[in-house]
Amino acid sequence: MIARPLHWLLLPALALCALAAEAAEFIKVERVTPPPLVLEDLDGKSHSLAAYQGKVVLVNFWATWCPPCREEMPSMQRLKEKMDGQPFVMLGVNSGEPAEDLAEFLKLVRADFDILLDGDSAATKRWKVFGLPTSFLIDRQGKVRYTLTGTTEWDKGEAVDLIEELLK
Repeated sequence: MIARPLHWLLLPALALCALAAEAAEFIKVERVTPPPLVLEDLDGKSHSLAAYQGKVVLVNFWATWCPPCREEMPSMQRLKEKMDGQPFVMLGVNSGEPAEDLAEFLKLVRADFDILLDGDSAATKRWKVFGLPTSFLIDRQGKVRYTLTGTTEWDKGEAVDLIEELLK
C-alpha cells in the first residue's frame, strides 16, 4: 500500500528529469549576479561560491535518482581532468538527498570534484532550478554567463568552447 503513494510522488520528479534529458542548449545570460551559495561537502568542509572569484565556475545541480544527471557525471570528471591547472572549479550541488545516499553513489561513480550537499533543496530553490540537471557557467567576476537545463558532454564541443571563452 505504501508503494503506490510513493510512486505518485516520484512521477513529477521523474518528469522533470525527463524534460531535462531533452535536447539541451546553453542559454547566454547577460552577466547576472547569482544567489549566494554556501554549502558543505561530505567531509563537512564549507564551500562558498564567493571564494572562487577570479575563477570560472561550473555549478551543476543534480541528484543520484536522476538518470540524465548520472549520465553526464563521467564527462564532468573528464572535464575536470582536462581543465587541470586552469583557473576553473566545478561544484556539483546534490539536491535533496541524504549524505548517506550520496556517499553510496560516489563509491560507484568517480567524481573527484567538489560535491556539495543541499539536503533540504534550499539552494536549489534559491537558484530557481526547476529540472535536473541544471548547470550555470560563472565568469571570473562571479557573474552567471550561461545556463543549461539538461545534459551535455562537458568535456567536448560547445561546453569546452564556452568555458575556454570565459577563461580568456
